[in-house]
Amino acid sequence: MALGPVPSRADAPAPGTQGWQAVPAPGSTPAAQLRRIAAAGPQLAWAVGEEGLAGPSRGRALAMLWNGSAWMKTDLAHLGHTRLTDVAGVCPTAAWSVGHPAANGSPLLRWDGTTWREAAFPGRGEPDVRLNSVAVGPDRHVWICGSRGGAARLLQGDGQKWRWLDPLPVASANLYRVVLRAPGEVWVSGDQSNGGGWSGLVARWDGAWTVLPPIAGLRLGIADLHAAGPDDVWAVGTEAGVGGPPGRPGNPALSHWDGTAWTRVDAGFTVGSLTGIAGDAQGRAAWISGWNYQDQSRSTYLRRDGGAWAVVRGPAGAAPAPYLNDVTSVPGTAGFWSVGMTSPTPAPPTEAYTERLES
Repeated sequence: MALGPVPSRADAPAPGTQGWQAVPAPGSTPAAQLRRIAAAGPQLAWAVGEEGLAGPSRGRALAMLWNGSAWMKTDLAHLGHTRLTDVAGVCPTAAWSVGHPAANGSPLLRWDGTTWREAAFPGRGEPDVRLNSVAVGPDRHVWICGSRGGAARLLQGDGQKWRWLDPLPVASANLYRVVLRAPGEVWVSGDQSNGGGWSGLVARWDGAWTVLPPIAGLRLGIADLHAAGPDDVWAVGTEAGVGGPPGRPGNPALSHWDGTAWTRVDAGFTVGSLTGIAGDAQGRAAWISGWNYQDQSRSTYLRRDGGAWAVVRGPAGAAPAPYLNDVTSVPGTAGFWSVGMTSPTPAPPTEAYTERLES
């Protein structure tokens, strides 16, 4: 199903400011970035990514822990991974992370209250297994999206028993994000081949798959989504477009599903990306993290203001040209965290970067 010919307009006549503050995340080795963040509350959060990217180096995994007053780098010397791609957690002993394959298959890591350790799961060590994103519910059940046997799938478990669910009934699909809306109801996003490129993909699992119509675009991938209900889903990502030199920035993509069709919404800027989306305490989509190629002196957000989205700029002078990869809410508060890197290029002297919006 193609998007409507006339996009809705995000009501953002001029970028505003909204109290975001940079928070030091020391200890990483340039080049470094934080890709995803999860918060269990104001006293506990985890952030993951990679560090040591320089020259031919493949880098190594990076993990940080928020203890309520400061970010601390977590020792991963006992692991040999090059990148952690996602993290989720609800309490000190119920946090999980997934990573880029270091040898055979993707690793699954569990936080034991002190450090990260590898966990067993069916398919561990298989070369075609990819674990891309993880979500954890209040019941501590874990949902992971990725692929096995050449098909996009979900892995579900409680830390002891695991099972792979039925393959997503979409050919040539990639899943990059999984989010939990309610017990037994998870949503995934990514992309799917459309013959000449790829379209945005969003689907729901509630015991069986429901695949929404593709979000049409020119090489469009969906990085994150927020589902307030089956008729209120927001999807964010980047449209690569056609051609251009290597490294050419794409275009931010913001779409809304009303239960019948996707509507494309103007992001308020035209060149860059949208990377993450987080809901408020009422479950409504509230903040989107992004990167504005034409305004790189500060970080860029979209804030939900009634029925529209407004562009908001982050703090001035906190980083040379910050790039945000993710945003998340802080349970039990009205606050939010965002993470990324101090410049849009993962090369020295780029470092890990975080911002916080207080309650």
